[in-house]
Amino acid sequence: MKNKSFLAFDIGATSGRTILGTIENGRLQMKELTRFPNQILQIGGHFHWNIYSLFEHLKAGLVAAKNEGIQISSIGIDTWGVDFAMLAEDGTILGAPYAYRDPHTTHAPEDYFKIIPREKVYDLTGIQIMNFNSLYQLFALKKANNSLLNATKEILFMPDALSYMLTGKKVVEYTIASTSQILNPRTKKFEAELLEKAGVSPSILGDIVMPGTYIGDLLDNIADECELGKIPVVTVAGHDTGAAVAAVPAVNENFAYLSSGTWSLMGIEVKDPIINKETYELNFTNEGGIEGTTRFLKNITGMWMLEQCLKEWKKEGITYAYEKLVQMADTVPAFQSMLDTDHPSFANPGSMTSAIVEYCVLTNQNAPSSHAEFVRCIFESLSLKYNYVLGKLKELAPFSIDKLHVIGGGSKNPLLNQWTSNAIGIPVVAGPSEATAIGNIMIQAKTAGCVDSLQEMRQIIGESILLDEYFPQHPKLWSEAYQKFLKVTCLK
Repeated sequence: MKNKSFLAFDIGATSGRTILGTIENGRLQMKELTRFPNQILQIGGHFHWNIYSLFEHLKAGLVAAKNEGIQISSIGIDTWGVDFAMLAEDGTILGAPYAYRDPHTTHAPEDYFKIIPREKVYDLTGIQIMNFNSLYQLFALKKANNSLLNATKEILFMPDALSYMLTGKKVVEYTIASTSQILNPRTKKFEAELLEKAGVSPSILGDIVMPGTYIGDLLDNIADECELGKIPVVTVAGHDTGAAVAAVPAVNENFAYLSSGTWSLMGIEVKDPIINKETYELNFTNEGGIEGTTRFLKNITGMWMLEQCLKEWKKEGITYAYEKLVQMADTVPAFQSMLDTDHPSFANPGSMTSAIVEYCVLTNQNAPSSHAEFVRCIFESLSLKYNYVLGKLKELAPFSIDKLHVIGGGSKNPLLNQWTSNAIGIPVVAGPSEATAIGNIMIQAKTAGCVDSLQEMRQIIGESILLDEYFPQHPKLWSEAYQKFLKVTCLK
């Protein structure tokens, strides 16, 4: 196999990176070339993304790639979901894209459900109801008689908009479109009725293309400016979680995944969406994956609670290295206090430590007092909540779940991984931590013919990345703890 190199732009809601990936002798090698901020702009009481700054950072990444002196086979871009750019009749990008944190969608879903029932919206899209989904952003803009929307000919989701700025070519990639709550996962087409009821013309959305589609070459002026030549840009899994799940080094379909970071996403990969009364009530979501698969998943609060506690302690003049937190958690007694990490009181409290203490008092538990007790409480509660969600996945999955793959930053937390295995009663495989960038690169490699299938992609990843495996311990102790957790949290 001839060695080939690919350039991945992996852009999150706070920062982005340029990653060079090379397939060499059947192994993947990666190098970070640039890292750059992605900051929300507050303009006139609204929150926007500076897409023009991102464009400049993309060009800087192209220059960095040129300086490596390696032939680049293609370029791929992934970003966060739901947000989009609005384009005028002549193709000009109108203003700066609205950010999903903008408050103009606060009550938009409730108002929209007066037009179409909530249950019908979920049945058509299989997407969990969140106020910032693209559907409600468009609905809110229309209600406000937004002048930019009135002048809009079409919209492009963020990775597609950035690809457009590089190539001048417009596409609507499947995985990123699936986050919009406008796409029907059964037909893999947009539901015109949903936009029509919002007062928005369905013509603003183009035809869906799948990951691995050629978009176009770099524009002449960009190719000349960056001295990189006419490199092709291709669609990857434009949604970062879709790219990350593509990098799960599973050997068969009998697995669940946990994308672990500030927020956790636990799910399975299925051929067909799972949409029924139970998934509606549990608020599970069906998002697009590569090779036409569906990512059936649930959002779970991840390290958010710990991060908020660390901010409070930092104000007190105390900071901890991550390794120290893991050591601390293992020094205090087990199962003294348990939380439903997704309880509304933890969404964005003024003081996370106070919110935890108040929850424990209300549920007649011993409240943590030392920093080590807070850390242990959060780690144990996360492990037990993962078991709860995995139990629901097992009931709904069309296959047995024999292993949990943990990807993302949380895969580097050995104590939480071990406790998660203890809680769920099946092995945990941790890694890769850089799953999103790896998925981006490997989808490009598949497009270039370096690999033939998703399974071959995963085999190469498994052989290229150091993985850690954890096996269940103390089953009786953790089973008793889980029953206590269900009683305390009132989960069913």
